[in-house]
Amino acid sequence: MALIRMDHVPDTVKMCIPLNIILPDPKRMNGVPVRERKVLYLLHGLSDDGSAWQRYSSIETLAKDYGLVVVMPSVGRSFYIDQPNGIDYFSYLVDELPRYLDDVFHLAPRREDTFIAGLSMGGYGAMKAALLHPERYSVAATFSGLLSLNHLQQYPDDPRKPEFEFLFGDLGKLPGSEHDPEVWLRRAAESKVHPPDLYISCGRQDDLYPLSKLFYASCQKLGFTSYYHEEEGKHDWYFWDSEIKRILSLVLGPLEK
Repeated sequence: MALIRMDHVPDTVKMCIPLNIILPDPKRMNGVPVRERKVLYLLHGLSDDGSAWQRYSSIETLAKDYGLVVVMPSVGRSFYIDQPNGIDYFSYLVDELPRYLDDVFHLAPRREDTFIAGLSMGGYGAMKAALLHPERYSVAATFSGLLSLNHLQQYPDDPRKPEFEFLFGDLGKLPGSEHDPEVWLRRAAESKVHPPDLYISCGRQDDLYPLSKLFYASCQKLGFTSYYHEEEGKHDWYFWDSEIKRILSLVLGPLEK
């Protein structure tokens, strides 16, 4: 495997940020070049960066066994949005980053070979990217995702409130806004492009557990192809490591023992 960390300055972000990539070993490519490999965009949570999946999960071993390219961007605590200060992390994720990967690595996978997944804040970002740009991804997965921003209003004394207000504006106006996952679902349902398959999971002991159930119910109501999984688990890497194995087995098939 090739483990690459690149520091680059995207036009959309206007500062140097790290980008972590896992590339298959040429001996395991079986004649399928990098430009034709399946690609997984894997998104981090609020307190992590693009290195977290490599440090805390089995993704490197899984990528090796599946011959999968894994792209792990770093977006700080941005919630994968285009921020009011002109730092456009969402545009980076869905527009500039794919172009950059094509320019540098000739990575230009077909839609059916492009997947996106994330945990917590990254689950929010994965659903946003997949639902607002359904032409780019065939599968999107959220693990313990923050799938309703109403959750942010339930803790008025949260010391992070000023941070969230900077990103989203008036938290009381989030329902029905461009930041609302329910709005993304409706837009995707109305799109002429068939939406990606959606995978939603959360541990039962996670504070965000009710949000995953509500989001899945909305997916079913709108007729999305969606899968839901819950089990005993908290908001931690034990659960997320189990889930990345589960979704890759579902999408790419089980690995041979």
